[in-house]
Amino acid sequence: MSTVGLETAAPPALALSADESEAVRRAARSVARTANGMLDAPEFTAAARAAWERLPVRLRETVRAFRRHSGDTGALLIRGIPVDEEPLPPTPVVSGSVRRRATTPATTLLMTAAGGLGDPAAYAAEKSGALVQDVVPVPGQEEFQGNAGSTPLSFHTENAFHEHRPDFVMLLCLRADHDGTAALRTGSVRQALPALPDRTREILRLPEFSTQPPPSFGTAGGSTPPGPVLCGDADDPDLRVDFDATTGTTPRARMALAELEAAVDAAAHTVRLAPGDLVIVDNRVTTHGRTAFRPRYDGADRWLLRTFAVADLRRSRGHRPGDGYVLSH
Repeated sequence: MSTVGLETAAPPALALSADESEAVRRAARSVARTANGMLDAPEFTAAARAAWERLPVRLRETVRAFRRHSGDTGALLIRGIPVDEEPLPPTPVVSGSVRRRATTPATTLLMTAAGGLGDPAAYAAEKSGALVQDVVPVPGQEEFQGNAGSTPLSFHTENAFHEHRPDFVMLLCLRADHDGTAALRTGSVRQALPALPDRTREILRLPEFSTQPPPSFGTAGGSTPPGPVLCGDADDPDLRVDFDATTGTTPRARMALAELEAAVDAAAHTVRLAPGDLVIVDNRVTTHGRTAFRPRYDGADRWLLRTFAVADLRRSRGHRPGDGYVLSH
């Protein structure tokens, strides 16, 4: 079945009013001094979660509804998050850069939103286990298939290789790229599924696909044992795939994977993020990627913050020493 010209609804967007943005700023300020502003401290995480109830009602209602059912697109755009661009430092240019302190309302808001979605989570092997991470271009890594690159980034569900993948990925823009060409792309299995023949869907449910960990994990992990790409309800399946790192172990699996990639691409949506834009991606059903852009490494390059959230932290208890938020393996 051809997927050319497939028309699908775009992700919903919520634009905060000036009063709502100011309420977000006040809630962030109420948390910022907790534990000396150390984002990864348990006391800070607890305070950020408590601040959820002080966010604007419309924002809380929208995020809670998204958590229950993320819709056809599995993505939500929220505009008007206070960033405070003037005091922002230069965009980082080192590999593995992260945020450790609540230096802007945006960093605190990510932790608060994670509490609204469930709990924050991170991986010790990636970005030193920080709960708030920088997504920035790094010199010499332009072709990197990961957050440090500036080449087109293939569609993927985050950490598809891992047993305990994030349920939600949050990306918040602090700075756009100079030329306005970098764009986030999302592609939902809910919108791609109607384009796939029944036989292809059946193959995607077979244990005939293996996924390598992303380059950002270095040599940690290893490829997954063969498993399915689709699982769960036949009409609303979960998706586990990284089109740059997932391979079919049989000829029919490779053919089905190519059909899925084409369907996801045909149903995809593109958004150029502006400062203060937050996108929440339901990582269980929706892939994300990025268009190419040209960094200048002049301190004003594209800069996003990233935080993962899980709806049920208990599931990964055996991977989290001391019942913290960082998975050790």
